[in-house]
Amino acid sequence: MIYQSKLAPKYDFLDHQNLEFLLSLLNSKNDNVTGLGASIITHSCQTSAEQWALYEAGVFQKLVDLIGGSVSQRDASLESLTAIIKNNHEVTPKILEFENGRALNLIIKFTIDKSPRTRLLACACLIAVSKTSSRYVEGIELESKLIYRLLELLEDPGQVGDEASFALSSLIEEKEDLQKLAFEANAINKLCFHLQNGLSCPKRLQGILQALANICSKLEICRSKLLDLQAFDLVSDALRHDCTDIRVAACICLRSLSRSVKNLSAGYFMNETVIIPLLQLLHDPSISVQLAALGAISNIVIDFTRRKSNFIHCGGVKLLAELSMAMDPVVRSHSLRALKNLTFLADRKCKEVVLSEITASALASLIRDPESAVQEQALALVRNLVDGCVQSVDYAFTENGIILDAIGRQLQYASKAEIGNVCTKQHCKWQQSSKGCSHGSTVSTWRNEHTTIYHEIFAQQ
Repeated sequence: MIYQSKLAPKYDFLDHQNLEFLLSLLNSKNDNVTGLGASIITHSCQTSAEQWALYEAGVFQKLVDLIGGSVSQRDASLESLTAIIKNNHEVTPKILEFENGRALNLIIKFTIDKSPRTRLLACACLIAVSKTSSRYVEGIELESKLIYRLLELLEDPGQVGDEASFALSSLIEEKEDLQKLAFEANAINKLCFHLQNGLSCPKRLQGILQALANICSKLEICRSKLLDLQAFDLVSDALRHDCTDIRVAACICLRSLSRSVKNLSAGYFMNETVIIPLLQLLHDPSISVQLAALGAISNIVIDFTRRKSNFIHCGGVKLLAELSMAMDPVVRSHSLRALKNLTFLADRKCKEVVLSEITASALASLIRDPESAVQEQALALVRNLVDGCVQSVDYAFTENGIILDAIGRQLQYASKAEIGNVCTKQHCKWQQSSKGCSHGSTVSTWRNEHTTIYHEIFAQQ
């Protein structure tokens, strides 16, 4: 049907006549017609205003009735209810409390339906509920059951199995307690098994990588488990996949794994099998891939094993310096963050390479960038460059002190609100590094010029 295609036009639910027509479709005795009505909702309902319009028109009541109909009506209705509930804190409680929780009870009931598709859609609906009004599904028992149901659905060889990992990923995202439950349910073993056997299906591979990224995002035991299963090479190989979404998912998975001091110290990431494909992704035509790669690189370059020279020899600093001048401000900011992390506790040689590639004049211009996020990362990079031994402060005086001048100009001309958000964060550490400087009169001159400005700014904080 036309509304099952992503290219289909959006339906205007805010038009009264359109709503009347939609209700007439849902009231039909024909399964295909009611299915059309439900698919229109799933395809077109995206804003809170549209969700509210559908609720007020009584559409949700008809969908709840259809859940008890045929398999096709049930599945279409579950999917439509998810679209109406998603991220809407006002509509969701009203639907779930309708007729003493009839809708919620039906949804929970269908998580154990004999149809895999129905079970998946019921789980997806409950996940949408948990993200909007968690009190309706909170409790270890129900959440644990959802995890086990979704892991069972991974075994399905078709579309349901492909989509189950996405649902699991959504369920455990940013929830440490659920990530622990997933770990205890042996989720990492099962996902890695399918990772090894599901490489022929791009969508399944993407979903598995996303689920692994989320389950490893907070807990060290999860990261260690994945590495123990020797799945790391498969994640690295996915960086070179033809599919854009898979490359993004692989980068995010590496970023989660590299959040571990233990793994960084073990030197898992600072080798050519990881660095080279990541650096190649910085040339990717997709900005989403570039940003995902930069996110992984930002973690990896912190590296506590003193192997930062590997990254430099692979041309990493040169590429990051080039991207720091990109047209996209988010790319600029992320590139500077990676350079900032690279210079964290770095030796003098590493700092010299960074400054020679980015240049003092370019860094000065980035300090004056119109985007505050870029300014903040540029200032943080300067902070790390001058941090450490007394000689490190020399970097601030490169090219006749152009970096110091840029900082001073920002303090002088930026609004106090901008200064409070950007410069204040760097001020204390910068001043601490400057105190040991051997440039006596030069530092004194710069300080005298801007002391009054500093006092005025911080008096307002």
